[in-house]
Amino acid sequence: MSLATIPDPDGRQTADDRTQAIRDHLRDAIVDRRLAPGTKLTETEVGALFNVSRTMARSALQMLSFEGLVRIERNRGAFVANPDPGEARQVFAARRLVEPGIAAAACAQATPRDLARLRAHLADERRHMDLRGPSARRAEIKASGEFHLLLAEASGNQILHRFMEELIARSSLVIALYGRSGASSCGHDEHGGIVDALERRDAAAAQALVVRHIDHIEADLDLDQGRTTSLKAALSSLRPT
Repeated sequence: MSLATIPDPDGRQTADDRTQAIRDHLRDAIVDRRLAPGTKLTETEVGALFNVSRTMARSALQMLSFEGLVRIERNRGAFVANPDPGEARQVFAARRLVEPGIAAAACAQATPRDLARLRAHLADERRHMDLRGPSARRAEIKASGEFHLLLAEASGNQILHRFMEELIARSSLVIALYGRSGASSCGHDEHGGIVDALERRDAAAAQALVVRHIDHIEADLDLDQGRTTSLKAALSSLRPT
């Protein structure tokens, strides 16, 4: 069986299902920082790793290209998007425009279930912070991004949630490329303050805290550094389930 063979126990997966599953695996590897910006993604290697045709691999890469996570260059192939400092700043500028509105909407729309999920997520973040090592660091960063998606869900606006999925994924790319070693990309305590404001239904405070929080994330970046890794190494932890 291939390293990343996609399980299909009942044989009912369509080609679209399998393409979507490949896209999801690759997207997770990018967002989790197992695939660094600039990594080359050849159709042949992706196809071999997932035991699918080059055509299916190409479709998955094109899906990621539409999301801005992969850059496809004529006669060169596909690469994990490698945002320059200007693009990095634009990502956070977009978040400053979008997330305060999400916070205000969440103050008005969040249900007790939404607030309970956010509180439970804060506990998960704290557990990640108590661990050590590269894998724990990746898990902490992923959990931090998921907090912002839960906040978007609490706003009750599905379109904003989908938009935030792309912004958080692009933010992860930027952090992968420019994040300072040992610096917190997304403060747990600041997340807690945002949830406190939601529970008080204090939209002005929630908005101010979100903007300050985004400022701190961007301030943790070092726009003079970068690194890459290989596709096979990034996906080596995948196993059929």
